[in-house]
Amino acid sequence: MKVLTAAEMREVDRKTSELGIPGIVLMENAAHRVVEFLVERFGPLKSHRVVVFCGKGNNGGDGLAIARQLFTRCGCKSLDILLACPPEQLTGDAAANFQMLVACGGRCQFEIEAHMQATTLIVDALLGTGLTGPARGKALEWIRAINAGFPEAKVLCVDVPSGMPSDTGEPDGEFVRADATVTFTAPHYCHVLAPNCGRVGELRVAPIGSPASLYEDVKLSLIDPAMFRALLAPRDPAGNKGLYGHALVLAGSRGKTGAAAMSGMAALHAGAGLVTVASSSSAIPVIAGYAPELMTAPLDEAPDGSVSTDALNDLQDLLRTRTLLAMGPGLGTAAGTATVVWHLFANLEKPVVADADALNILAAGAWPDTNGNLRVLTPHPGEMARLTGSTVAEVQASRVECARKFAMLRNVILVLKGERTLVAFPDGDVWVNPTGSPAMATGGTGDVLTGIVAGMLAQFPKQPREAVAAAVWLHGRAGEIGAAQTGEQAFVATDLLRWLPEAMRNARD
Repeated sequence: MKVLTAAEMREVDRKTSELGIPGIVLMENAAHRVVEFLVERFGPLKSHRVVVFCGKGNNGGDGLAIARQLFTRCGCKSLDILLACPPEQLTGDAAANFQMLVACGGRCQFEIEAHMQATTLIVDALLGTGLTGPARGKALEWIRAINAGFPEAKVLCVDVPSGMPSDTGEPDGEFVRADATVTFTAPHYCHVLAPNCGRVGELRVAPIGSPASLYEDVKLSLIDPAMFRALLAPRDPAGNKGLYGHALVLAGSRGKTGAAAMSGMAALHAGAGLVTVASSSSAIPVIAGYAPELMTAPLDEAPDGSVSTDALNDLQDLLRTRTLLAMGPGLGTAAGTATVVWHLFANLEKPVVADADALNILAAGAWPDTNGNLRVLTPHPGEMARLTGSTVAEVQASRVECARKFAMLRNVILVLKGERTLVAFPDGDVWVNPTGSPAMATGGTGDVLTGIVAGMLAQFPKQPREAVAAAVWLHGRAGEIGAAQTGEQAFVATDLLRWLPEAMRNARD
């Protein structure tokens, strides 16, 4: 599902009109979609007390069309329509919808009255995507009233919550607190990116007639299971473990065995046919004790218990029969380990997933030439700051562009973790993941993600975009499901493995 800026959406509307679908038809279709959502969520509307707040722009025109449909189609016995400007200030399609409302017997009011406090449903159509700067005047007065003056009302926002910027960044002023938002054709940045994605309530994206071909070249998309559902299809009854890849996980060191075990087990739970965890020899007995399903490979180690440079030959031998390499969790950044990581990242002709200490090693030196081989990096914002030589604040202030630029510059698939994790590709595409939970802010969840990415890529090395997107979506969805069961505070990283099967069922369904 493509994600559009306000300017891109205006261009889509303009091109739609050029195709012969006028704005008044799009506005009528938008009103239909909102009324359908209201009926779906809140039942027969004749039992509700409804107030529709309308501004003077196209968003207000949507509101007037919605009010007319509530009045003529839904039999609302208690419907108040508030207009934020004198009718003569309306223009274009908004003015036309006002005239149609009046012709049907509808009547607008211009001030909030006492009886409206018993309202049970509010439709916010005050300000749309054309807003620049904070809300002012009557719109600001009514935004405050919506937020504080209707204690029993659910609030549905049309397109965007009034006062909220449609693209990115914190609002300049006050905005409507939404229970739900219905937007049209495609979501905007504010619907899918932090910090505003959590402020729009339940989001419904409704088609109103603009052909998808008008925006197929947009470079930002929302991850949807339809993108990767085929990867979760039932397996061939005659299949065997050899068909589903063999992942080598280079992870762990003395005292840091849990990260290696979680990554390895996550790769198995994601569907890899075989997983071998390679680590320093003193760490292997502990790693093997976590799960009998894991194969292990002891490596030469330095006196501090880290993987030594002498392990490189053994790793190269192991990789001859493995599908891919995932490395980094719990590995440490000792000099010998760094030499191994750098050499494998630069020279291995198979896919490599790099996380945690592997990223810190890469950030500390000159970037290696990987000769176009597939590389997947999974940094959190701190690791991303080190990779780019910037600060966490700078990364977080421009997550999409930061991820896009790095993926294009380094020719990698970049998974920038955090609220609304991003997957950026070398061609400039960025996919936004809508799943996840604050419960996942606990040690080890990144190690599990590394393993899930490795497990999906082991099975589908020729479909890396879909495999990585699936891993990120499933990881977040498992967190949502688990948090609902355990609570956010009690959730731990291995709970992701418990709920990953349910996440896969969700995606298939």
